[in-house]
Amino acid sequence: MFQATPFTRRKQASELLAKSIFLLMTLLMVLPLILIVGYLVYQAWPILSLDFLLTNPRHGMRAGGIWSPLLGTIYLVVISLIIATPIGVLAAVFLNEYARDTWFTRMVNLAVVNLAGVPSIVHALFGLGAFVLAAGLGKSILAASLTLAIMTLPVIIASTKEALAAVPMAFREACWNVGASRWQTIRHVVLPNSISGILTGVILQVSRAAGETAPVMFTGVVFFKAIREGDLFAYGPFDQCMALSMHLFTISTQVPDVPKALPYGTAVVLLGTVLAVNALAILIRVRLRSRRKW
Repeated sequence: MFQATPFTRRKQASELLAKSIFLLMTLLMVLPLILIVGYLVYQAWPILSLDFLLTNPRHGMRAGGIWSPLLGTIYLVVISLIIATPIGVLAAVFLNEYARDTWFTRMVNLAVVNLAGVPSIVHALFGLGAFVLAAGLGKSILAASLTLAIMTLPVIIASTKEALAAVPMAFREACWNVGASRWQTIRHVVLPNSISGILTGVILQVSRAAGETAPVMFTGVVFFKAIREGDLFAYGPFDQCMALSMHLFTISTQVPDVPKALPYGTAVVLLGTVLAVNALAILIRVRLRSRRKW
């Protein structure tokens, strides 16, 4: 039998130390999230029910449910997603597959990176000036969704570019060698093999769009609006709406004598909505990634 030498024992000890440190770092990231979510659910549990989801706020928002802000949030997220996703993906395809490495493309890439760090209040003022006033859309769901789309475009463009760049160049060269055009190669090879990475950017877009307050507050969200309960088409694109983020801010800071569980219930529903959309996108991404052959 071989016996471990001092050198081998030192390597094993350093390996165990590194493993323990990495595990501790992981726990330090996960445990606070579990504690926060658990605390929110515990505080919101007395009010969580189907009736809470399907009824409008009542009695000055001190009672009732969150149907109007919940539906408004869904409208804002879905419409901004419909607008931002194709534009962001097509822009990333052009920058990664067609554009040459010139000073102009480098400036565009730098602008995309910088726009991702612009504060949301700046996007709110831009949306107010560009869509509400200049474009004449008024304060509406469409204006708010366009503002959210502009705000989330850099994330989609950056993540899509990374996903496209991850596809091996050999795939493209093989298609070109058999006579395929650049667009045929992109459509049939590059995009199908990068769709899982593209969905990562979309997931981030959904999370940010659902939780933003300032951009929608300036462009289309109102303090209170009653709609027909249970009607999925109660809002029109040029109507103003309520949103969960704004509603949570309002009942937490502006409305007195609110039941303690009501803000927590609103926060849990907002978090649950984002997690549900993210989970659906992750399942689709995992299914698509499992089909890759490389």
